[in-house]
Amino acid sequence: MFRILLMTIAFIAVIIVNALANILPLNGQTTGEISNRVPVLFTPAGYVFSIWSLIYILLAIWIIGFWVRLKKGQVPSTKIALFFSLSALFNIIWLFLWHYEFFGSSIIAMIGYLLSLIGLYLQYGNEERSIMERFPISINFGWISIATIANISFVLTYYNWGGWGLSDQLWAVIMLTIATALALHIRFHYSDVPYALVFIWAFVGIAVKHGTDELLLTTASLFLCGVILTGILLIKKRP
Repeated sequence: MFRILLMTIAFIAVIIVNALANILPLNGQTTGEISNRVPVLFTPAGYVFSIWSLIYILLAIWIIGFWVRLKKGQVPSTKIALFFSLSALFNIIWLFLWHYEFFGSSIIAMIGYLLSLIGLYLQYGNEERSIMERFPISINFGWISIATIANISFVLTYYNWGGWGLSDQLWAVIMLTIATALALHIRFHYSDVPYALVFIWAFVGIAVKHGTDELLLTTASLFLCGVILTGILLIKKRP
């Protein structure tokens, strides 16, 4: 019971801090306002960030499921409780670092968040039941994979990184390609369709945001959406 209680408290803390970050807001600016201050090509349109509502709803259901199974004597493993609680902690730390403009340090917190989710994700196997149980984690993991790339892109742009002579558009396409490879890797090795769908959601958002103003980026985003969708449809489920 202690493990589930710890996870519940961690989840509630994340919800409260996220709400306060945008209601107060922390340091007089919302999360989105800070993000919009710097023109980062990899950042999708604002509506895409509504995925956080889905993530929190799914995680709430996921945690309630543990309380329900507790009556049957089933409890989450120590690792599941630990990695989830760490992911919540890094989420909160990131919010404070972001709002108080410690952008370089925010990358460390975001990577900690991502690694915690990877640890949590790996507690589940590829059996049909495990795939269903990890569904909320897949969505969260997929979005934070995207958010990590966007966070790094923001910081590099904020500090006027030269890009080794390559244009911002080309770097954005390179990052989209890397993200696509990651989505297909998880799809193949972990039979994870929801994870890959998050990337399509983000890529379409990038195309919508830039439209014809950044035709190369928009075209690459939509093309790579097609590549991921093809992978979802054609890659067979691993035993």
